[in-house]
Amino acid sequence: VEERPLLPPKFLEWLIWLSDYYMYPIGKVIDSCFPSLPKKGRKKDFSNLIPQLDSVDQPLELTNEQSTAFKTIKASKGFSSHLLFGVTGSGKTEVYLQSLKDIVEQDQQALILVPEISLTPQLIHRFECRFPGKVATIHSALTPREKTNQWYQCAEGSKNILIGARSALFCPMPNLQIIVIDEEHETSYKQDDHLRYHARDAAIMLAKKLNIPIVLGSATPSLETWQNALSGKYQLHELKNRVANRKMPSTYVVDLRTHKDQNQLENKSSETPFWMSDLLKEKISATLEKNQQVALFLNRRGLAQTVFCESCGYHNTCPNCEISLTLHNSNHLVCHYCDYDIVYKEKCPECHEPSLIPLGMGTEKIEEDIKKIFPQAKIARADRDEIQSRDELVELIRSVESKETDILIGTQMIAKGLDFPHLTLVGLVLADISFNIPDFRSTERSFQLLTQVSGRSGRHLDDDASVVIQTYNPDHPSILYAKNVDYRGFAEEELKLREELLYPPYGRLISLKITSIDKQKASKCASILNSRCEVLQNKSSYKNIQVLGPAESPIFRLRNKYRYHMLLKGPRTAPLKAFVSQLLADKKWIPAGTKVQIDVDPINML
Repeated sequence: VEERPLLPPKFLEWLIWLSDYYMYPIGKVIDSCFPSLPKKGRKKDFSNLIPQLDSVDQPLELTNEQSTAFKTIKASKGFSSHLLFGVTGSGKTEVYLQSLKDIVEQDQQALILVPEISLTPQLIHRFECRFPGKVATIHSALTPREKTNQWYQCAEGSKNILIGARSALFCPMPNLQIIVIDEEHETSYKQDDHLRYHARDAAIMLAKKLNIPIVLGSATPSLETWQNALSGKYQLHELKNRVANRKMPSTYVVDLRTHKDQNQLENKSSETPFWMSDLLKEKISATLEKNQQVALFLNRRGLAQTVFCESCGYHNTCPNCEISLTLHNSNHLVCHYCDYDIVYKEKCPECHEPSLIPLGMGTEKIEEDIKKIFPQAKIARADRDEIQSRDELVELIRSVESKETDILIGTQMIAKGLDFPHLTLVGLVLADISFNIPDFRSTERSFQLLTQVSGRSGRHLDDDASVVIQTYNPDHPSILYAKNVDYRGFAEEELKLREELLYPPYGRLISLKITSIDKQKASKCASILNSRCEVLQNKSSYKNIQVLGPAESPIFRLRNKYRYHMLLKGPRTAPLKAFVSQLLADKKWIPAGTKVQIDVDPINML
């Protein structure tokens, strides 16, 4: 029996709010708080989970901008929300660290949320250097026993700082005095199944319940957060310059349409791959000659995007999902959604001709080509196929930091917070991949990704750093504003569009997702749902609610389930939730084996 309740009253109030706001059973919400208990056995010492350090990192001298933000955050009494808006490399982490100094010295607690585990090795190391022995971590890469140990150390107050992904929010820390959400714009803070909560929004409510400050940090804040800062709901602290006044990298945009036409006109040899512009090749050569490092970014894994038959037009698709299979160097075709896997054969299964050819490209193709063009360069690849464990990620970071790697090739794994001292060139191989996703946030996400990837270049060296963006759409707003490092301009233009269409932050959304392994049942459920909506919309209390759909989801079949979605839009969340409650009050009409899932404030529209 515990000496005191592990869920303090205010924390329990917050859990009840989560249940109500996200329309999810309270019992299952409470279950989210407790880690899986390890099997009984001899107690194990986990003191070496975070390596002990020989030296302690000393606080850095703050710039005037950092100092102003730090003093305001430190002086905060009670609940307040702060947006630390700073260009990449402006020293947001140092502001976090110094804001925690007094809290740790007084043996109180702080919670630091990061979007994904790929961010944590460098961040944990920096926090542990500053606060030796005071830091715990909770994330999905831990074993159940490790996670339980870390959870109890924080829940009992014996660790002062907890760093983790969104699930760390559910650890009830008894002496919590501040919450920090790093890279608050990241979509991975939103959970896509079960309790579909947004960790940023949930953390703000937890801070309000506990009457403590919360700090949101980003170089590219979500438009919802930015609007809250503009309206005065959040206090805005801006870091306009990089630390030590280092220059932002020079950005060059290459129009791949012109590049392709020029190559055909000059009949250039095929030694240079079709995706590599002359400018990018020259920049890579010059960077390697200076003994500096290059990062090449393509947000697509594999060797080829799909496989196509030249004779009959057949292309391989996943039998469980309406998705093309991706070819990998392992000579396997893989579905990146359900992990379906088959051996690649050049003979077409339809016409039996040996005419299957790979189309498109991924990070494996980039790696293959780079090895041919720069055979002396030491190359590393960072994607989910190559990096499958925390130890592999730590080793990759070590190899780049120690200059054992010349060229780093990766997906968005290399875009999120990694900090490499000798990296002075970033090449975005194809910036267009995310432009045409059927989602009203696609332009915002594209801008954020371009800006974050570009921000890996020139963070520590005074040499001229560069970014090369290759695109078939050089006039896209995401590229134009990212090139000029103009977040304010981008936000102003995008917010105008959102306001016209009543999308967040000016409107609120609830998504209803219908899934069934039976196509007919899914269709029938969508039809009934539509009829029930039409009846409810006649009520005066719901006159401001717009119903979009139901329609087949952009990926109609996923993991053997057929999917429809409906989007409810209105000026406030409360009427939307009331509408949904009435809509789903009597669930007898839902066909057996069919689910209708509620997603309040949805992020993923696919």
